[in-house]
Amino acid sequence: MKRFPCGQYGRQKLQFFAAPYRAPIRAFAALVFPWHGDQIVLCNIADRGWCIPSGRVEPYENSLEAARREAVEEGGLVLSGIQYIGCYHISERHEVRWADCFAARVERFEEIQMCEESLGRQLYRLEEIGAIYHVWNELTELVFQHSKAVIDRRGCL
Repeated sequence: MKRFPCGQYGRQKLQFFAAPYRAPIRAFAALVFPWHGDQIVLCNIADRGWCIPSGRVEPYENSLEAARREAVEEGGLVLSGIQYIGCYHISERHEVRWADCFAARVERFEEIQMCEESLGRQLYRLEEIGAIYHVWNELTELVFQHSKAVIDRRGCL
């Protein structure tokens, strides 16, 4: 299994574990890397800036359902070929949480549903996003590359 470096987000320590690894407890959040050809869709989220669609897993849904919902709400994205790619282990002091990550192809673009939360969407090439992504570090870059490699291996979905 490929190893990833540790990262930071504020006071939180981040580690990424690639699939087939699964978190030992239910994920509190889901993130999705939505690819359209060789470009990824980023959303301009009011309190975060430019990032991939992501959010909390609601009590009535699993992380895959949350990823699909967040893609629609934040990006107006209908996804196809969604694939689990791994999970983040997020720790701060004595608290540990997990976030499941998915990669997918964008099947079609629709109107953004959560206009009060999402200020828009934009397509970017991988080499462009480091300058604008809300938290960019070595770990983030490697997880983006991993998501693209998974999509490329799956071929045309």
